[in-house]
Order: sequence, then structure tokens, then C-alpha cells
Amino acid sequence: MDFIDGEVSPLSVLTGALAIGASMGYLFLKGSKKEARGFDEHRGESVLTAEERRKALKHRGWGYDDTKFSFNDDGEIYLTGKRYPFSGLRFPHFRPWMEKKVGLSVEDTSFVKAEKPTPKSPVLNKSFLEAIKGKYDCCTMDDDERMFHGHGHTCQELFKLRYENLERVPDAVVYPRSHHDVEAIVKAANEHNICIIPFGGGTSVSDALECPVDEQRMIISLDMQRMNKILWVNKDRMTARIEAGIIGQDLIRELESQGLTMGHEPDSVEFSSLGGWVATRASGMKKNVYGNIEDIVVGIKMVTSVGTVEKSCEVPRISTGPDVYQMVMGSEGTLGVVTEVTVKVRPLPESRVYGSIAFPDFESGVAALKDIWRNKTAPASIRLVDNEQFQFGHALKGPVASRMKAVADKLVKLYITKVKGFDTEKMCAATLLFEGDKETVARQQKNVYSIAAKYGGLKAGAENGFRGYFLTYMIAYLRDFGFDYSFVAESFETSVPWDNVLPLCNGVKRRIEESCKKYNVPGKPFVSCRVTQLYDAGACVYFYMGFIFKGLDNPADIYSKVEEEARDEILAHGGSLSHHHGVGKIRKRWMPEQISETGIRMLRGLKNEIDPKNVFGNRNLI
Repeated sequence: MDFIDGEVSPLSVLTGALAIGASMGYLFLKGSKKEARGFDEHRGESVLTAEERRKALKHRGWGYDDTKFSFNDDGEIYLTGKRYPFSGLRFPHFRPWMEKKVGLSVEDTSFVKAEKPTPKSPVLNKSFLEAIKGKYDCCTMDDDERMFHGHGHTCQELFKLRYENLERVPDAVVYPRSHHDVEAIVKAANEHNICIIPFGGGTSVSDALECPVDEQRMIISLDMQRMNKILWVNKDRMTARIEAGIIGQDLIRELESQGLTMGHEPDSVEFSSLGGWVATRASGMKKNVYGNIEDIVVGIKMVTSVGTVEKSCEVPRISTGPDVYQMVMGSEGTLGVVTEVTVKVRPLPESRVYGSIAFPDFESGVAALKDIWRNKTAPASIRLVDNEQFQFGHALKGPVASRMKAVADKLVKLYITKVKGFDTEKMCAATLLFEGDKETVARQQKNVYSIAAKYGGLKAGAENGFRGYFLTYMIAYLRDFGFDYSFVAESFETSVPWDNVLPLCNGVKRRIEESCKKYNVPGKPFVSCRVTQLYDAGACVYFYMGFIFKGLDNPADIYSKVEEEARDEILAHGGSLSHHHGVGKIRKRWMPEQISETGIRMLRGLKNEIDPKNVFGNRNLI
């Protein structure tokens, strides 16, 4: 299998040294061409059991406990741990950029509180606990487990974990072993008046896992991660039946061992679960070839409080009224818990090639992406970042490897700015990932670079696409670093028609700056965006926003207000409430506007019929 394009022109080498910003910059990795072997190479993790992974994760932050951005003895930022290709590397330009661009100061520390937050005593329903004995792998009321299962990863939730406390958390965490365990647990919950909140990977960024503060019943977090088996693979039908608790990276690894892929890789793939993807209508980075989760799912088994939902057959298409699976997808744990999923699989691609393109400005890049999609030649992944994110990526470059490299960098800048006329305050970049047979990939590359050239795009090299694509997994670690120095940040997304992409991006940036000024946020906020998944009618736009919170009385509340006003601006420009993060609680106040009051009545009617006792009482969506 080919992973890195071995044919690199001198121009690609030159432009590649600078035009890397397509998803957070470039690093000089030792032998990165040789090392680009597949999925594991970029996550750097040995195979862990569900229990081992749980113990390895942070309690009050993103990802692995041994991995974080920190300062070395020379005051430079570096990445700790050994799990990633970037681990141990230093970034000498990042601190100066953060100090200049966003006003970050190493003196303004806001480290996580030394003492861990502790939950209130659990509400216990002894008759329920008695009824489910023998119907699980583990049932625990350990304080750390309860806290871990009481939140997702919005910046507001993490702010509470770092500096305050969670008001309400699950009273117990239950790990079922099988679909039959889940049926028995839900049946007992229905009989004994229990609230169940399904838990997959815990990566929610919509407050979906937050426990309702006024819930008086015993709350059970139903953690599905020990239901993580591939039950069967049918290579005639090219489908696989998989338990819903499996984590993305494990699913990819196990399918790859059989020469197969599902092709679904959300940014959270290291830690999110198959069931979570279904429950939120997720989308992945390689959607352009493999589709979104609704395009990949063939069958679903979901346990509700009144019984199990499952069709009697798994066929290419069916006409039997409204599709019940579509009612399950995106239900966010309000109707039941998904236990098993049948998905489409494909042979592993023969060829996997990375690339990148530098554009003179964001407008040119957007026009090129639209043209590439309309010409049906889009690679598996193509992601365009604006100049702010491009510069952020440039600040994340590693140390210069040699004098020759330093000279090359200067020549690159001269070539791009003087010969090609690019303005470093306007230019942007895109990362590319091509997958398929060699002939298809070669044809796509030729077409993509040809179309990009019409809009002033320059081929910027495979190495930059490779690094940019996988630096996606570092963003949440960088957010935790910002928290340590009084900088709060978060991402949010939308989908929007093509003709509104630029007005929406510009309008949201302007609105955020105005809102920050209104709420007396010190300095200027950092706001950037990227265009990701592409469609005939439009695209997904992903925003990053952050600001210094030193001196603010309620930073998390202010952030919520700024983000809400940004969401109002998105809707005013014809954008959606969410493209793939879901609604949860953080966005549900806009639901009547988004789907109509009649649509809300339809959802409530379904909820009342399927879950009359509100067993699945997380209060997401409506």
C-alpha cells in the first residue's frame, strides 16, 4: 500500500516548507516517509483493553494522562509522552506567536486545582441494584468513575472540572457485557424508576453527558465500552456486525487486520465509540469517499424502555414507511441505547497518498474546493484553513533541522511572496488525502492540482499533507495547555450552502470580536475557520475560537454567551445548528427554530411513546 507520494518536485519541496498550515502546521519528523505505515503510526498507542485505556486517560482534560504540551528548561513548548510522532518534539516559535497574537503570558497561570473535585453521596435505589445483579461485567460507585462519567469535553465542562465542581454526576456506573445485559438493565430501570444515560467514549462537545441538576432519581451511566467485539464479517455482502461500545481506533485496527476498512474517521476517533457515532449522526474526515455515518450504517439494534428496535432484514434498500433507523441516528441517548450496529466495509485502499496546496487567499481556496467537488474528483479528505489557522500552523513548526533547511525556508518565502505574489497575511492552505486504487488516485491527483492551479493554488508537497492531517489529534491537547495560562478555547461547526460560505465565515468572525468587546474580554480573540466535508449544495465549516480570561469573573459563562451569539450569526447566514457535533443541551434552545414547532411535537410524541417513564432522561435535543 502506498502512503506517501514519492514523486516530489523541487517546487513542491520549496513551497512545502512554508505552505503547511492546512491543519496546524508542520513538524520535522525523523523518517516520516518511511514511518507512514497506517493508522497506528499516527496515534502511537499500543493495543489497550477498555479498562487499561480508561486508567490511562486524564480526569480533567483531553486524552492520555502522560501527554500534554508543556515548557522545557529553555522555556520552549514541547509535547510530553511517547504516544505520538510529535511526542518529545519542541516548538520554539509557538510561545512567541501565542504571546504576540493572543496576549498569552506565562506569568498568568491558571493551573488545575490541586484537589480533585468530589461528587455528592450517590442516590441509591437498592431494589434496582438487586435486580441487575449478574447482568453486568462491573457496577461501581467509585467517586473517580462517577466524576469521569458525568461530563463530556466542552470548555464549560472542563472549566468546572479544573476550577469548580460538577453539580450532578451519575450515582453508579454500570458496564454491560452483551445486548441481553442491556435489555435486563433497561427493563429493571423501567420497573424501578431509574434514569439511564448511555456512555460511549465520553467525547461529547454538546453537554450531552451532563446530568440534569434537578434529577431526583438514581442516575446510571451505562458505559458500553466492554461491549467491543466484531461479531461477524460477511465478505460477500461486505458488511460487519459490531458491538456499539467499540472505540474507533480499535475498530479500525481490527478491520485492517482483515484487510478491510469502514472509512469513518472523526477527529475524535482515538476515543469515541461506534454507538456514539450513530447517536450523534457523526461525520468523518474521509467522508468524501466513504460517506457520513448514515451512509455507512446498514442495521441497528437499540434497546428502549418498551423493547428492542431492529429490522428483520439487512438489504440494500427498503420501502416500509419512515425509516426507524433514521429515528435512532441522532437521537443522542434520548430514546434508548444502541447495542449493535451493522456497517458497510470495503477492502483496504491499494493506495493512500497525502498532499497539500497553498492558495493566495481564502476566497480562492473556497472556489477551488467547490470546483473540485463539482467535478467529482474530490479526494477522501480535503480541508482548507484560513490565514489565521495557517499562521497558527506555521507557529507550530519544529526547529530548523539544518543550515540548508534554513536557506531553503528563506528561498521559499522569497519565491512565494516575490515571484508568485502571495501575501503572508492572506494566504491559506489545504491538506489532501487520496485513497483508492492506484489508477484512481493518480487521476484524482492530476485533476485536483489542475483545478487548484486555476485559482492560483500551488502544489505544496505530500509531507505537509501527512503532518497536517494527523496534527488534528493535537488540537484538544493544545486547548488544555491554553487553560493553564488563562486562555479558554473551543471549536464549533455548521454546514452552509456554497454561496453563503464566505459571508458566514466573515460574519461569525466579526460577531465574535464584537461580542468579546461587549463582554470586556481582554485583548483580541483568536478566531479561525476551516472548510472540511464537501457536498453538492455546500460544505461544513469548522470554527476555532479562544480568548484570554484573566480578570473575568465568569469566563465559562462569558464564553457561552459569545458562542451563542456566534451561533445566532451562523443561523442568520443560513447555516445549520450542527453538522456533526449534535445538539445535546448546549444547542437545544434553537431546535424549534431549526426544525419547526411541529417538528418538536413529532420528536416529543416519539419520545413519549417509546420512553413514557423517561428512563433515558438526559434531556438532550428537546
